[in-house]
Amino acid sequence: MSKYLEILAGAGVAALLVGAWYGAHVIAPPLPEAQASSAPAATETVASAPAPAASGPEVIMAAAEVEKQDPLPKLEREGHFGIGREALPEEIAAWHIDVTPSGHNLPKGQGSVSEGEELFLDNCAMCHGDFGEGVGRWPVLAGGHGSLKDERPEKTIGSYWPYLSSVFDYIRRAMPFGNARSLTNDQVYAITAYLLYMNDIVDEDFVLSDKNFLDIHLPNEKGFFMDDREQTELPKFTREPCMKDCKPEVKIRMRARVLDVTPDDGITAKRIALAKAVNSGQPAPAPAAAPSGEQTAAAGNAGGDDALIKKGEKVFKKCKSCHAVGEGARNKTGPQLNGVIGRKAASVEGFKYSAAMKAKAAEGLVWTEENLKAFLTKPKAFVPGTKMGFAGLRKESDIDALLAYLRQFGAQ
Repeated sequence: MSKYLEILAGAGVAALLVGAWYGAHVIAPPLPEAQASSAPAATETVASAPAPAASGPEVIMAAAEVEKQDPLPKLEREGHFGIGREALPEEIAAWHIDVTPSGHNLPKGQGSVSEGEELFLDNCAMCHGDFGEGVGRWPVLAGGHGSLKDERPEKTIGSYWPYLSSVFDYIRRAMPFGNARSLTNDQVYAITAYLLYMNDIVDEDFVLSDKNFLDIHLPNEKGFFMDDREQTELPKFTREPCMKDCKPEVKIRMRARVLDVTPDDGITAKRIALAKAVNSGQPAPAPAAAPSGEQTAAAGNAGGDDALIKKGEKVFKKCKSCHAVGEGARNKTGPQLNGVIGRKAASVEGFKYSAAMKAKAAEGLVWTEENLKAFLTKPKAFVPGTKMGFAGLRKESDIDALLAYLRQFGAQ
């Protein structure tokens, strides 16, 4: 402990010495020679009158000289803090690169979807996933069409963003994360083109450039408008309340009884039915009879081996970011897969298939289990040009399990 006290004591002495020097040279600078000669000698008594305070241009010059030699920088110099310098015009121009919806500041260049796919996998997929599905809490970039009215909307480039210039400008300025401004203009065009392709806005042979950039309109462009609430709504809510003709009483017509609204295994539906019955004054519905052992066994064996189906459900986690199955399944980045086994290729209504998949469908491709196995092993080898970016399942046992799981979901 004494060692630290010595250090602190030494620092304190040093501070006192610096303060004394600063006070002697800045606050009370040395007197000019003319005045110093008439100043009282050091041997005079304390009762002697002190010398008059120095003033005039000599003192100003002395203070300026001290300021040059002063190791402690002044906080203010002519209204500034003395930190940094003015930015050069070249430095300002280097960051003044914002691209607007009108095409202002759009650089020359071009990039294709295929080039963008390689760049995306190398620079972006680690955070945003191979298919733009998002890894962990990183943003989802593809899909989400028609989800803006959902409880949990997916705000992607294809479902929410209004202008392509915002996509291009953000990638150019801030991406890849941790290595911003490392992409060339052509590479930014290529990645932007690939994002358009992942969101079904362009085809796989599309090339984005400064020539056709303004021809691309994102699906939700018209979903944005100027905020006019200050003129249209604010006056209604800020005026004085009339406080006349109010209702004499407020009657409660219903009471909330549903405590958990998260969809699960049917419990929520039962609670909703119970709440409606209670609120309407009717007796609660009787609970459904539990299935017999024979019924349970029959249901469990309807689609095959339980263990295999369970394993297939785990394998399907690799697919669920792009595909959906079950009741209410809808198209995402990929088509919904209810009834996929035995279905004609490229036949799901409302999904935009690649030209390659449409060509296979025209040749009569049907998703038999044999064809599905070949496709799931190497998608791009089975259908060259498919928009499905998944590399494939390497284990045959995983494919068998996945097919067993998909058999549970018939066409709806």
